[in-house]
Amino acid sequence: MSRVRTNFAAGELLVELRRDSSVPLHQQLEGGIRDRIRQGLLRADAVLPATRALAADLGLSRGVVVEAYQQLVAEGYLVSKTGGYTQVAPGAARIQTQPTIAVESGGAPRIDFKYSKPDVSQFPRAAWLRSMRKVLNETPHRRLAYLDGRGTAELREALADYLNRVRGTSARPENMLICNGFAQGSRLLLQVLVAAGYRRLAVEDPSDNELRDVATQAGLETVGVPVSETGLDVEALERSGADVVLVTAAHQFPTGAVASAQTRAALIAWATKHDALVIEDDYDAEYRYDREPIGAMQGLAPESIVYAGTASKTLAPGLRLGWLILPDRLVEPMSVAKVADDRGSPVFDQLTFADFVARGEFDRHLRRMRPRYRRLRDTLVGRLAERVPDLVPIGVSAGLHVMTWLPPDLTEAAVAKAALERGLGVYGLAPYWMEQAGPEGLVFGYGSLTEGEVVEGIDLLADAIDSLRS
Repeated sequence: MSRVRTNFAAGELLVELRRDSSVPLHQQLEGGIRDRIRQGLLRADAVLPATRALAADLGLSRGVVVEAYQQLVAEGYLVSKTGGYTQVAPGAARIQTQPTIAVESGGAPRIDFKYSKPDVSQFPRAAWLRSMRKVLNETPHRRLAYLDGRGTAELREALADYLNRVRGTSARPENMLICNGFAQGSRLLLQVLVAAGYRRLAVEDPSDNELRDVATQAGLETVGVPVSETGLDVEALERSGADVVLVTAAHQFPTGAVASAQTRAALIAWATKHDALVIEDDYDAEYRYDREPIGAMQGLAPESIVYAGTASKTLAPGLRLGWLILPDRLVEPMSVAKVADDRGSPVFDQLTFADFVARGEFDRHLRRMRPRYRRLRDTLVGRLAERVPDLVPIGVSAGLHVMTWLPPDLTEAAVAKAALERGLGVYGLAPYWMEQAGPEGLVFGYGSLTEGEVVEGIDLLADAIDSLRS
């Protein structure tokens, strides 16, 4: 595709510089170019003047222009291309196509901090296609018949090797079951547990609310158990009378707490004492930034823990690929339940993913995505500190979201409404509390955004909060 050559002079950029201003010249230049992009006056892929040429036109040192360009590259508004030229980023084009205007309450936000959105634009299509071609060319016809309810042996073997190496699990292929994401896997598991006599499910409070409805439909009573900085309160779990508990031990949702060694040991002791079951939802543990990876609990007590994982956060939720590592006693009933539900997940998808994992492409994709998500996390945390310093993020060491508590003068509903009027989607904690309404806060999902969108989103949030306080 041909590039848009500008070669415009400084006057044509229409960037106003005030030499008598207290704002440094490089920040004035940054702001002028950023505003031109936001207003749609600099199109996506437009090539900006060389730093030397622009510096000469504006009567600046080249270092001032270089610093301004570098900052805009870091924010996602510009990209530096091989050959020494700088152009407007495609991500910035998405910002500029819709001008910053207020939207009616209930409209779709232009910038959305909604959780559970990884960057699907980075899906490794070429590597996936290589695996798919191999599977289509080499899979024997007989493999296209109905499957074992646990899924293809190739995928179970590849995932067992991967999870034992990376997550510290104790997985055997014969104890694994492939499902259509955590949604199907958890639904089938709860149905099987009710049939086996389980009656009460404990969940972290706060936690993702989707499984509570599924548990109720399956016939389980659901109770909430408080969460602290070290994970689930096991003493409260003891008092709850639950015989099965769902935990997000490696990165609690939404607080980001990591279950300590003491909490993990206490959970396993509770399960052993009461012949109970722990469901470990390891939903985003592959993304760790500021600490060593935290191993899965399942490796410590394979017969007391069901381990659940998916490709939804690591590759794309649309793949609908998930997996469970099951205790021996649950393998057969879960296999029967899976066959009864849908006769098994699609064989080509399973075999493609198996080859993708076995060839190391999954590891390579994760190594490529970690620094990308970390930059987004750093941008979000830094911009919050700069523009809204009383929103202090927690749970920042991993995953694709951070959480902040709200100060007493703000409410989730008011902040969300004011933000949406500015085209920004932010979301409170209210849906995640169970036993009683807890402190108010916000959850910021950043996985699907660009650095420029994160910066603009926090700027809009700051404006919304300023308007509420004034």
